[in-house]
Amino acid sequence: MIESEFIPEPYSGELPEGEVSWSSPSNIALVKYWGKYDPQLPANPSISLTLENSRTTTNLEYSKRKHAGTDFSINFLFEGNERLDFIPKINTFFKRIENYLPFLTEYDFNIRSSNSFPHSSGIASSASAMSALALCLMSIEKGMYPEMSDDFFNRKASFLSRLGSGSACRSIEGPVVAWGQHEDVPESSDLFGLPFPFELHHDFKSYHDAILLVHEGQKEVSSTVGHDLMKNHPYASTRFEQANQNLSELIPILQIGDLKGFTKIVEQEALALHAMMMTSSPYFVLMKPNTLNIINKVWGFRAETGLNLCFTLDAGANVHLLFPDAESEEIYEFIKNELVAYCENGHYICDQVGIGARLNPM
Repeated sequence: MIESEFIPEPYSGELPEGEVSWSSPSNIALVKYWGKYDPQLPANPSISLTLENSRTTTNLEYSKRKHAGTDFSINFLFEGNERLDFIPKINTFFKRIENYLPFLTEYDFNIRSSNSFPHSSGIASSASAMSALALCLMSIEKGMYPEMSDDFFNRKASFLSRLGSGSACRSIEGPVVAWGQHEDVPESSDLFGLPFPFELHHDFKSYHDAILLVHEGQKEVSSTVGHDLMKNHPYASTRFEQANQNLSELIPILQIGDLKGFTKIVEQEALALHAMMMTSSPYFVLMKPNTLNIINKVWGFRAETGLNLCFTLDAGANVHLLFPDAESEEIYEFIKNELVAYCENGHYICDQVGIGARLNPM
């Protein structure tokens, strides 16, 4: 598909007012996306596990304005509190997608959003937030164009989500989503995320993700800044080649259930992501001392037990521990006995692979 296919024809219906609510999950990349170019296109392909419990729930009330203008009418509450600092980001998002949703200047929007996990702590809160908002807007469009297919609905929601936050395009569906053109992924595109187009081994359909909250506060360097620093990074081209190669190798691993091969690629990708941060100009470090303590503990536990526990990192200090359901009991005991001490206030999130966003009843 090309971008122009997401520009709608004149709508056949009209909605004077209404309310819609979507719950959209975060996701954790296995092959990392780091580096982009306008408009929100990835410098390398990525692939992720869709989570189940780490979600943003967004309620969108809309009412037709008496006189449509060129501006947007937005009120926003986050966790029940007015957050004026979020409005510019939503305005930027609306400007990017107005060509694809031309009704945006015709309505007053009241947005209420909440997370089931700490905001801005490396758990891809922008992915779940922007995908939830995009889905709400798509529900409005579907009300004006009821003939829209579910497949097109999801694909356009992913396309719009990307324009808010790149990784958000991987949160619409699950359990595994690829984003970015890659010769080994049929129909892959830089424009939207695509559910894994092969049969996924049953082990990965029930994988666990225990998220150890090493640092629950705001990141010192935003992902947007980090992506921009890849433009002149001395190792950028090598990193992009590595990501493409790792994605090629991961595809059969996900099909046959090669847990050892999975561990090798996922951990390499996590460390490569942070290596790019530490070798950019200016350089920065998002890992904390306890991030490294956890990694070393995981390596020791795996060597001692032979269990398939591995780690990955997003753009932050928190550690995602990935492991199969069949080994979850022993691994959760290890987490509680050995790793909770490294978490801020002892906090961690028990999550697992999910199937994507869901429409909430009103």
